[in-house]
Amino acid sequence: MTYELGQGTGPLRGVKVVEIAGIGPGPHACMILADLGADVIRVERPGGQALAGGATMLLNRGRPSVALNLKDPDAVATVLELVRGADVVIEGMRPGVTERLGLGPDDCLAVNERIVYGRMTGWGQDGPLAKAAGHDMNYIAITGALHGMGQDPARPHFPSNLVGDFGGGSTYLVIGILAALLEARISGKGQVVDAAIVDGTAHLNAMTAAFLASGGFTEQRGANLLDGGVPFYDVYETSDGRHLSVAALEPQFFDALVTTLGVEDTCPGQGEPERYDEMRAVFTETFGSRTQAEWVEVFEGTDACVAGIIPVSEAFEHPHLRARETFVERDGMVQPQPAPRFSRTAATLGLPPSPAAGTHTREALAAWGVTGVDDLLARGVAVQA
Repeated sequence: MTYELGQGTGPLRGVKVVEIAGIGPGPHACMILADLGADVIRVERPGGQALAGGATMLLNRGRPSVALNLKDPDAVATVLELVRGADVVIEGMRPGVTERLGLGPDDCLAVNERIVYGRMTGWGQDGPLAKAAGHDMNYIAITGALHGMGQDPARPHFPSNLVGDFGGGSTYLVIGILAALLEARISGKGQVVDAAIVDGTAHLNAMTAAFLASGGFTEQRGANLLDGGVPFYDVYETSDGRHLSVAALEPQFFDALVTTLGVEDTCPGQGEPERYDEMRAVFTETFGSRTQAEWVEVFEGTDACVAGIIPVSEAFEHPHLRARETFVERDGMVQPQPAPRFSRTAATLGLPPSPAAGTHTREALAAWGVTGVDDLLARGVAVQA
């Protein structure tokens, strides 16, 4: 294949990123940067790693994969050669690992003083848990976020890895990198971005902290305004076993809800919390009388704030998402388009995910200006899949 730099179409076109491959939030951050037009080169270990690759791993889209044996000093020197001409380095290893490899912040800043060095971890670069193993659920557990999730008073329910890995993790890493890039354009100096999932999740949960400070928040699940504690912000089952999301918080939206539902004469008022159990019973019985599709036809497009809860396999077909082309079918997969959207520098999808680590080793290293690629391949320093 032929690979060239500068083919991105988004606002980050021309920004060059070296990704030292990991799993989860690090690749997701690099997907975002690549989606927005940056040239990202993904440096993987020969053979790849579990949960991190394959032709359907959308987190790896938009960038070439090169395989380098980082236990070899010449491979480390090759990465530093990439760093010399880059704007950003991203790594997601435990604290101290890249330093032992010779690819830590000091090593990279020594060859490029403008480099922004993004570090993605769960616990952060310091603190008593910094070097311990962990996963998304553990990180959101200690921030207070997991404790309040779900409507089951007996136990919390975790939201897969959306809140930690991607909400408090990769999203904040990208925010930090973009902020540091802006500052580097002014100062001429790079810096380290310590993106810890615990920090990002705590920050993401600022509104809950505000509710707690106000005295109007209880840590009992299913007892607050936004966790199912009120019947007009909850989930209801329909006659076909599907569900609806009901979020009629403001008075005018509540009025639209009960009017459209046809219960305005029997439903208690929104300002009668002592009758919320009665209101919930009315909603439960009424929503249970028709199918989800029937209620969607009644409610969607109104101000009642009601929407059907549909599985991800059906989201592609939703009329609103189809109209916006939120999802696209490409490379044999349905996948989300780049987000957010830009009026002048629209972002478009680039390379599909690499089927194997090192699929683009020769072409990508050459495009980034690395010399002696054939020799690196012949000696096993680099591997072409």
